[in-house]
Amino acid sequence: MIGIIATGAYIPVYRLSRDAIGQAWGRNSQGGERAVAGGDEDSLTMAVEAGLDCLAGVDRGKIDALYFASTTSPYVEKQGAALLAAALDLPQDIVTMDFANSLRCGSNALLAAFNTVRAGAARSVLVLAADSRQGYPRSEQEQSFGDGAAAVVVGGEGPVATLEAAFSCNNAIMDVWRKPNDTFVRTWEERWVSGEGWTASVSRALAGVCERAGIAVGGIDRLVLAGGSAAAQSRLVKSLGIEPEKVQDNFARSVGDAGAAQALLAFASTLRVTPAEGRVAVVAYGDGADALLFKVGEQPVFTGRRGVEGHIESKMQFPSYQRFLASRNLVEIVPGEPFRLLPSATATWREEATIIRCHASRCRRCGTVAFPIQRVCYTCRSKDDFEEVRLSEEKGTVFTYSIDNLAGRGDDPVVVQTVMEMDQTRARFYGLMTDCDPKQVYVGMPVELTFRRLYEGAGFYNYFWKIRPVRRGGC
Repeated sequence: MIGIIATGAYIPVYRLSRDAIGQAWGRNSQGGERAVAGGDEDSLTMAVEAGLDCLAGVDRGKIDALYFASTTSPYVEKQGAALLAAALDLPQDIVTMDFANSLRCGSNALLAAFNTVRAGAARSVLVLAADSRQGYPRSEQEQSFGDGAAAVVVGGEGPVATLEAAFSCNNAIMDVWRKPNDTFVRTWEERWVSGEGWTASVSRALAGVCERAGIAVGGIDRLVLAGGSAAAQSRLVKSLGIEPEKVQDNFARSVGDAGAAQALLAFASTLRVTPAEGRVAVVAYGDGADALLFKVGEQPVFTGRRGVEGHIESKMQFPSYQRFLASRNLVEIVPGEPFRLLPSATATWREEATIIRCHASRCRRCGTVAFPIQRVCYTCRSKDDFEEVRLSEEKGTVFTYSIDNLAGRGDDPVVVQTVMEMDQTRARFYGLMTDCDPKQVYVGMPVELTFRRLYEGAGFYNYFWKIRPVRRGGC
């Protein structure tokens, strides 16, 4: 049977209180907080994190395709899915595709994954969805948006949930949009958008999927609604006669609206609490709506995965609203110490195994593991006698570190230069530490690797692996 094999999630460690946003503009707060991607994060780096969370315990050799969904991919003319496949250390001969231009591109990609596996074109497909959208300063969207990513593996071996029916409808309404040069999301009048857009499309899709499955709306055990305001969702649920406790929390108060990833994030969460044989309806909105009806199998095991709740538990408060604006490059700050590196597209391609896949070399003679890859073993001096091993999932401790108070950005000048020693391979990794309080770093501190954007140079983004304190929370 074809269904969901595994799910994963990623929520940035930083949170920004909506009270702080409201106070900055002298207006009311929506309450709660929103997730904020760090200055070295974007939709690609968040998707990598969600993919790593999802692939724990999954045979990567059986992934035949990767679909990436986002409305905020860093590149306009460059496939994000190809970079994600490399960062997740997947084979080069898999199919990679990008889905974009609609807030339901995440559910579009999920439907495409089911069709691909059902057609026999792939054994399993990894679907990644991520977004980091920007609302106008002082707007409702500035408070309601949040950053995050979700991952789902679709396949035919041991699914934890199977797809019973699907229904899609489209709507050419101009409600939410961005033009190529727009920084901020544009919207039309809220009541019209909510009524003629979200409510009309979601109602139609939900009724359509129930009709195809031959069940009444009341036969749904859990309902996932993405998009739409809390008030619009409440009105719809009440009009359909659905018990409020059946509606899955979409983390609006703790994370925010994660755009293309919102539906998959809430779906990943509801799988943890829906009993066997329960039916879950997932409805994603964007220029229409997709509705997918799943039947849950035996309670899935989530060993080694943080999931949505684990990432929500692990958090740090963003220093201030002003720092938030600076991290999004919405205000001009005093320049920091400039990077003196000369990036090279050729070198990045040639050293992909080290830079993107995070491979080290392990000597076949003495077992020494070295990063970056070394042709000559510095223990036994053997030459070109090694195998490549992946370090991206290893954990370790701080071996040594130094703090540079002038090397960072103008708004965040402190940089923690760190050497990490891996627990299993004993390899040592030199890199920058992120998502940390420099005053709390110490030798022996538990740390792990995370894929981040280093800087922009030569007209493209330079990605590499950084070190961060181990995030607590989750299974």
